[in-house]
Amino acid sequence: MDDFRGAVERGLAPEHAESLVALSTEAGWNQVAADWRFMLRLGSGIGMADEAGRWIASALALPMAPRLWWLSMVLTTKAWRGRGIGTHLLRRCIETVRAQGATPGLDATELGRPVYLPLGFADVYALRRWHIERAPEAAAPPAGIRIRRAAAADMAAVAAYDAPRSAMRRGDILAHLQGRAPYLAFVAERGDALAGFVLGREGRIAHSLGPIVADGEAIALALAAQAGLAARPPFVADVPIRHDGMRRWLEASGAVSPRGFTRMVLGAAPGLAANERVFAISGPELA
Repeated sequence: MDDFRGAVERGLAPEHAESLVALSTEAGWNQVAADWRFMLRLGSGIGMADEAGRWIASALALPMAPRLWWLSMVLTTKAWRGRGIGTHLLRRCIETVRAQGATPGLDATELGRPVYLPLGFADVYALRRWHIERAPEAAAPPAGIRIRRAAAADMAAVAAYDAPRSAMRRGDILAHLQGRAPYLAFVAERGDALAGFVLGREGRIAHSLGPIVADGEAIALALAAQAGLAARPPFVADVPIRHDGMRRWLEASGAVSPRGFTRMVLGAAPGLAANERVFAISGPELA
């Protein structure tokens, strides 16, 4: 039975970002205040606070496409776990998404997946999180491919390239990542046409590399290597398990994979399972 005594439900706003970081830090996650602030500007958040006004739980819903929203940051501080608070806030986010006529999606941890399955979420594909503690192995681009830094002026074209390959409409997210960490932003070109891109951001523990979207694995590897060599390690990257070339390159770079995620949806999400061109996601919080 749910027990919320001593807690009050409250909406989350960007100005709460600094105090919400304590939840993700306690969980050992990689987010910083800039992540919370951006997500709460982009989407909708709900939380619970104790009688002293401290945040004890959170859940967010972010628009990723007209018919797809992403659920993330479902967190409850240790002292309040086991009372059903996280599931309650998750259900509130699902209500918000369904009110928009959209499908909720999320990237479930290995502990979270058994919670989401009874709610009706279905698996889409599996990912592995990779930790890279040193500069990665170099990877030359294929013949005819040029890699250069991505500028703000490139981001409309990057968003147009990304949409049919990721099944998302996330131009605001891509532009945010480029502006926040331009040193990790690169595009691959074949002549005048885009052939891929990589973006990333700083984190509490490590730089996050992703998304990486490309026409082929060799291009994705060259982009990942370029970004990895452009910043100081450590790095994390969340990679669909289907990409063996990425796995081999990561292993050659000394990367280890301590855990996985499962991409899940509650309803229809056309095109989301077709991840042949998605070589790394933005992280579970930003899809």
